[in-house]
Order: sequence, then C-alpha cells, then structure tokens
Amino acid sequence: MISQEQRGFSLFLSRDLGLWAVHDACLLIILHGNGDSVIGLPPAGTGNKAIALDILWDAIASRSDEPAISRVDSQFVENFVDTKRFRVSKDRDNSDYVYRTEDLIKLTGNRYHQKRNHVNKFLKNYRFEYQVLNDKLVRDFLDLQDSWCQLKDCESNEDLMAEDRAVFEALLHYKYLGFRGGAILIEDKVEAFTLGEKLSQDTAVIHVEKANPEIPGLYATINQQFCQHEWSEVTFVNRQQDLGVPGMRKAKKSYHPDHMVDKYTLVRR
Repeated sequence: MISQEQRGFSLFLSRDLGLWAVHDACLLIILHGNGDSVIGLPPAGTGNKAIALDILWDAIASRSDEPAISRVDSQFVENFVDTKRFRVSKDRDNSDYVYRTEDLIKLTGNRYHQKRNHVNKFLKNYRFEYQVLNDKLVRDFLDLQDSWCQLKDCESNEDLMAEDRAVFEALLHYKYLGFRGGAILIEDKVEAFTLGEKLSQDTAVIHVEKANPEIPGLYATINQQFCQHEWSEVTFVNRQQDLGVPGMRKAKKSYHPDHMVDKYTLVRR
C-alpha cells in the first residue's frame, strides 16, 4: 500500500505552466494545457517507474476530472504499464517522425525533387555563411526568435508563448543541456537557427528550427545544413511530432520519414 505522503500530493512544486516532483529517483511532471485540462508525462529516471506511474496518476486525478498521461512510448507501455488497469490509446498527433540522416543531407531521388529545388534556389540567390552555435551567437538567435514571435503574434497564442519561453531557456543553457546549434547568416545577420541534441548512439533529435519566412528556401536549407554539419555521424534524425496541425503534418510528411515512433495516452480503467 502506498501512503498518501508517498503518493506525493505535497511534493509537487510549481514551475510556469506545470508542476514537478522527484520521487524515488523518478521525475514526475504535470502540465496544464488549454482551458482546465491537466495531463502528465511518463515518469523518467532510474527508480521504480510502475510505482511512480501510480503516484503521478493520483496527483493528476486530484487536479482534473479527466486525468490522462500523454506522450508515452511503446517501450514504457510494454515495461511499466499494467494494461488491466490502464487503457492505452495511440496518440497520432504526438508520434515522432524519424528520417534517415543521409536522406536529409543529400536529398536524392525523385521524392526529394521539390526540396532540392528549394535549396538550389536559395543557394543561387543568396550568399550565406553557416555558423555553429556559440556564446556570441546566442543573442542573435534570441533576436530572430523575437522577430519570429512578433510575426506570428505569439502573445495571443498560449502554446507559442510557452514555446518562446522554452527556446529562451534552451539557448541560455545550451552548454549545460548538451545542445548543438547552427545558424545561417546573410550579410552577417542570423536569418535561421536550429537546436538539437544526440538522443542515442544512432539518433539525433531536432528541438527548434526557426527561419525568416520571407526568404525562399531558407527552411529547407537550414535543415540540410544542420544535418550535414552536425549529425552526419548518426543514422537517424528525429524531428518530433506534428501536434495534429495540418500544415506541420504536411511539411513533415514531405520529407518522407523512414519510420514513426508511436506515442500513446494512458487513462485508468
């Protein structure tokens, strides 16, 4: 039997739009979504994740009439979820797109014809410099993020504001987080930047990719350049989920993923 104190109701600490706690070497995170929705992320760490899952569930259930734990991968489901107690449903919107790094660098074959055209058009029309993220460039990255947010009116969109905060934190602490970054400069001005990290021995993950939308082919070029300069040693690049946004789903499909990493949502039966 797990006591009320062990279940961690009093352990959760507030941070921005979420709550977090550490229990028995497991990190527990609760996020506040749109409206009154509350979801949890699967426990991470070296502790007993099956017990941590129960603690997390009770903490969410005490805060929401429709509790759920989201973005759970198949390995976690297989190893730590009792399917007699939890209903498991596939979450397509949060499933990750994974590409072969070689495909993103070389863009060969008919299926990448349009992407090659975008990159070639940019190369023909612009003189640019690719630079690796360093302390001097952080301010320039943040300036481009500010310009992007003004263009997208981030202040009127809660999700974009949360992303803006995440980009700010990631850039300020990129060394501690082990992130790599790259930028495209045109006339000494950062017009595109991206951030990622090595997820495993054979896979990198891209966390952020921003570019001046008024420059044709720039998004395709920063993607190609970053993979070429930073990730040529890994087999795969994970470009994360599309969140169910039609435009984002179309863009991610257009790069022809090698496979998807399925994610699931857990609800107590």
